[in-house]
Amino acid sequence: MDAQLKKGLLDSLVLAALLEEDGYGYSLSERIGQVVSIAETALYPVLRRLEEQGSLSTYAVEHGGRLRKYYRITPEGRARLLEGADELRELRKLIDGILEEVEGNG
Repeated sequence: MDAQLKKGLLDSLVLAALLEEDGYGYSLSERIGQVVSIAETALYPVLRRLEEQGSLSTYAVEHGGRLRKYYRITPEGRARLLEGADELRELRKLIDGILEEVEGNG
């Protein structure tokens, strides 16, 4: 899969995973892992980038004597996800069209 396309899809997956509730790295990798295989270590650059872009905010909570970093989607992140959803619908139409063509001629 094209790296840019995958990057955009991962951004959308992370933002969507945070719509219902905040999460920390491992919990997010578990949620996203239900949709696509991703290593927890591959997730952190995505989280950092989304935070730098203003799509996520963070806060710390003590857990087991250590601070755990939680991520929360921001209003900017919600807007970005809505814009991304429109692009994903267009991509789905394109993919469906390609698959219909391939399956029709297979």
